[in-house]
Amino acid sequence: MVGILQDKDRIFTNLYGFHDWGLDGAKARGCWNGTRDMLDQGGPWIIDQIKNSGLRGRGGAGFPTGLKWSFMPKEVRADRPHYLVVNADESEPGTCKDREIMRHDPHLLIEGCLIASFSMQAHACYIYLRGEYVLERERMEAAVKQAYAAKLIGKNNVHGWDFDVYIHHGAGAYICGEETALLESLEGKKGQPRLKPPFPAGAGLYGCPTTVNNVESIAVAGTILRRGAEWFAGFGRPNNTGTKLMSLAGHVNRPCVVEEAMSIPLRQLIEDHGGGVRGGWSNLKAIIPGGASCPVITREQAETVLMDFDSMREMRSSLGTAGAIVMDQSTDIVKAIARISYFFKHESCGQCTPCREGTGWMWRVLERMAVGNAEPSEIDLLLDVAGQVEGHTICALGDAAAWPVQGLIRHFRHEIEDRINQYRARKGAFAGHAIAAE
Repeated sequence: MVGILQDKDRIFTNLYGFHDWGLDGAKARGCWNGTRDMLDQGGPWIIDQIKNSGLRGRGGAGFPTGLKWSFMPKEVRADRPHYLVVNADESEPGTCKDREIMRHDPHLLIEGCLIASFSMQAHACYIYLRGEYVLERERMEAAVKQAYAAKLIGKNNVHGWDFDVYIHHGAGAYICGEETALLESLEGKKGQPRLKPPFPAGAGLYGCPTTVNNVESIAVAGTILRRGAEWFAGFGRPNNTGTKLMSLAGHVNRPCVVEEAMSIPLRQLIEDHGGGVRGGWSNLKAIIPGGASCPVITREQAETVLMDFDSMREMRSSLGTAGAIVMDQSTDIVKAIARISYFFKHESCGQCTPCREGTGWMWRVLERMAVGNAEPSEIDLLLDVAGQVEGHTICALGDAAAWPVQGLIRHFRHEIEDRINQYRARKGAFAGHAIAAE
């Protein structure tokens, strides 16, 4: 058997688009089966089931999903309706899982939206798609029309809960992946994170109680309720349960997106599903385990680390979105992290001084370090500045910019030092030749 998860336990059975993505195909795969019965159990029952399943947010932060749903006010006021907002702004470099759900299994997401919204007494849901996702938007809009036509959603639908779904296409700003910046963008404003508190559950979209969840977190809800919280909780380790979409990119023989059990060893994920590292395991240099904002881990760490939240934290990294970027020995790791630093510098909204100034400064220093044009003392200075950016911004973009830099210096400081020494040697040799020529 390849990997850990068996085919019978997969939630996303059309992950690769081999079958019909539409309503008929979705129903054949079990979607919309017994949805009314789930709603008849009541909102508190649904939330308890999601809590008992151990589902944690699949967008990167890993916050318990059921607990997040329970934060919504129990009473709904006429002037303050409740909203569900689905974060489909999948803009993290190296992350490519939610697009597969929206392209190939959109009805799982729509059904999950209905279930989650009912549990939180919301009659409307907004799905905010990344600006670059065109086919995904077209598929989602078509699937929503199918659901309306079949009276699965809308007014007086077969489930007895009036419910509307709206698809909103963003303009391609990475910062709108942060939940409060996403809400600002939805309201037609500039996408900038809000100060918290108040949190969205208290004052979110249009100042009303709102829950923002990742696509995958919502799309698995229907299957969890159909198959039981205990079934989902049976995968992975305690506090790291369930199945998860994981992706492998970079220097693997077979880049892929795959649904696997949480806590699968990273090496097994690469060997079984990715066909191994290009040139063999010994050719592995480093891995970014969960999207560009996660600190790199070394080959030695990758030998034993598990693909779950706690194991990655023990390695001083993060599971993030489980979008692993594999780098072999041919990788210029300093240049790679400099490129990532440029991305965060470019995508900073500029609202917070540490992020606005710090991301650009770190990128410029790393660009010099990539060619060796730096002083050895600047390594510690760079680490110090990264620490000053981390934790001192309204949203986590400052942290996301600092962590790759910290991981680089933690594990590959010697490469930066070697580069500086080589640059000095070349510069000295050039100066010597110039003097001799005179």
